[in-house]
Amino acid sequence: MKTAVVIPARYKSSRFPGKPLYLINGKPLILHVISKVVNCKGVDFVAVATDDKRIYDTVKNAGYNVFMTPTTLKSGTDRIAFVAKKFLAKYDVFINVQGDEPLIDKKLVSKIAEEFKKDKKLEYLTVAYKMKPTDDYVTPNTVKVVFDKNMYALYFSRFPIPFVRDTKNKTDYYKHIGVYGYTKKFICEFAKSKQTKLEVAESLEQLRALEQGKKIKIIISKKDLQDVNVLEDITKVKELIK
Repeated sequence: MKTAVVIPARYKSSRFPGKPLYLINGKPLILHVISKVVNCKGVDFVAVATDDKRIYDTVKNAGYNVFMTPTTLKSGTDRIAFVAKKFLAKYDVFINVQGDEPLIDKKLVSKIAEEFKKDKKLEYLTVAYKMKPTDDYVTPNTVKVVFDKNMYALYFSRFPIPFVRDTKNKTDYYKHIGVYGYTKKFICEFAKSKQTKLEVAESLEQLRALEQGKKIKIIISKKDLQDVNVLEDITKVKELIK
């Protein structure tokens, strides 16, 4: 079983244009990401997938693998499916590490790769983090997930789930971390499928898989990951890098 990490990166982010090339301590954001995972245990190949020549040249000149993808592709998932079919047809498992995760935990990536080696029936996997009582679980920018006793996702939402009807009762909230693993067959079929009602309503792509009856395995990360959604997040990342 051959495993590849593909890092989708686009320049035209609506909330933060040019994000992959923004300098953090003198180094472009996208290079922080790829340098973290390039030597992960259990991973055979690592590359960036982008539709922007500026990002392509930055990654290429730094000595890393990078693929150009069509500008018509709508999502990172579509970019990974394109790369899987056109360039990496001999690979069996693809791990999607977001291009705005400069603090990605390489042990987490290795754990995802290992899960696919252990469970041959696994198609789709993602990550959750048990939030602290002080964390903001109300904000729609933090996606929450609930899962069953076998660690398969029941639902993802921007709303705090589960809803606690009686405030005397306590519950745990789990933050969804946007790192994914898929088999090649799954990702190529998924990219061809149409959006579903729940996916559109919450603007969460993983809900399409649940509506299709697919199972999504959840693994727990002991660490939260600070990604970069808006410019203000850069300050947080710089402090954590220190």
